[in-house]
Amino acid sequence: MEREIIQTLDGSTTIHIKEWNESYHSKHGAIQEAQHVFIKNGLALFENKNVSILEIGFGTGLNAFITFIESKRLQQKIDYTGVEAYPISSEELTSMNYVEELKAHDYSSIFNTMHQSAWGEEINIENSFVLTKRKQLFQEIDDIEKYDLIYFDAFGYRVQPELWSTEIFQKMYTSLKNNGVLVTYAARGVVKRSMIEVGFSVEKLAGPPGKREMFRARKL
Repeated sequence: MEREIIQTLDGSTTIHIKEWNESYHSKHGAIQEAQHVFIKNGLALFENKNVSILEIGFGTGLNAFITFIESKRLQQKIDYTGVEAYPISSEELTSMNYVEELKAHDYSSIFNTMHQSAWGEEINIENSFVLTKRKQLFQEIDDIEKYDLIYFDAFGYRVQPELWSTEIFQKMYTSLKNNGVLVTYAARGVVKRSMIEVGFSVEKLAGPPGKREMFRARKL
């Protein structure tokens, strides 16, 4: 499918898939969305703790990069696993302006390392941040009680409803430790019902700019 680089409303870039009219991040602001959904309503719950994270959709690496930056402020040690079936190209990577927009020039080499590191290998990005990228379909995930936090950042239900199924959320539930948390930008009723069916307790929260609501689910 044809992909193009676009600029979102907060100035940060993302990738847009023309056939689907779907983007990797919100057109209202890629960075704003990541900060609100995954950091404010996810990572920040674990301040001053060691956190094991699973990201569903590594994509442009934005969520991983922001997590690295924010984990320093939150005094966390992070074990980060990013799952992606279709990695972005090196050309697309060079068009992502996250280092500039986040004013994170001191960490530009970190962002590059995240993308250049080998798939399937555990990489020490820094002493407090370990990254493992897995090139696999979400349906192939089979972790058991491994993660404290899941960033569920798959393409939207409108274009890939199979990624928001009861089957997938059962895998997410099984992957989480007890009291683990899943956060996602989504807020569809059908998604909530699938989450509840597998055992999640689901709460509706205010969404990021341009989106009224989002979900946070807990494994009780």
